[in-house]
Amino acid sequence: MGAADPEDHAGLCDHVAIAVRQAGSLALQTFRANPKSWIKGKSSPVSEADLAVDALLRERLLGLRDAGWLSEETEDDPARLDRKEVWVVDPIDGTRAYLAGSPDWTISVALVSGGRPVLGVLYAPVTDELFLGLAGKSATRNGLRIQTTPGDGLAGASFSGAKRRLDSLATIEPRIEAKPRVSSLALRLARVASGALDGTFTAPDSHDWDLAAADLLVHEAGGALTTLTGESLIYNRPDPVHAALLAAGRKRHAVLLGLIRDRIGDFA
Repeated sequence: MGAADPEDHAGLCDHVAIAVRQAGSLALQTFRANPKSWIKGKSSPVSEADLAVDALLRERLLGLRDAGWLSEETEDDPARLDRKEVWVVDPIDGTRAYLAGSPDWTISVALVSGGRPVLGVLYAPVTDELFLGLAGKSATRNGLRIQTTPGDGLAGASFSGAKRRLDSLATIEPRIEAKPRVSSLALRLARVASGALDGTFTAPDSHDWDLAAADLLVHEAGGALTTLTGESLIYNRPDPVHAALLAAGRKRHAVLLGLIRDRIGDFA
């Protein structure tokens, strides 16, 4: 298929969803089948499935829309900084979970324009959950609209994340409900978007590919994903790395920002 109309993100999203499902099927071929894997950098695992999915998505997505490219598994090309639109891709978000045979891994694709995601597709192949987001329009899970949880209360609210951060939150409100940490950051944020979680704190050093699609889902589902001081995230910068973050429904997010203002170090 040739390039889509620049403003036809809804039509483009349907084709991206097909490509991401194909990528999920490819990843499932070696899931729980001892795929080859190794360590890149200091401690980040990568597998043959990551590279295979990356290659498939690069071919499919660039065939749909000629845009810049930023992927966890592709050497960064600074030419993306001069492009109006950029594909931001994590072939397998949660590679450790993938290699361990856990279902908590996803394939994440976003189209970024002007520093913000305008289209997002997130797919969890094991549970067959397909999340779609379109800027200014909607966020869905398997075709049904999703929404962050309403209200601003913390008592009984469910949070997932690193134990240190949840312990810090419990010193403010002991009645929070700490949930097991979801290995895939993108999937954890999608759980906030769908209301399965009330909120999450993320560690610093996440990257554009971990966040862009899920950020759009959270936003379109009525929530917010920001830094701990409330700034929205900007994507496709020279260094695509982010500080510690907070995601929740908008009212609860605002309350949390106020509560942690004088103790940000406990959550950073």
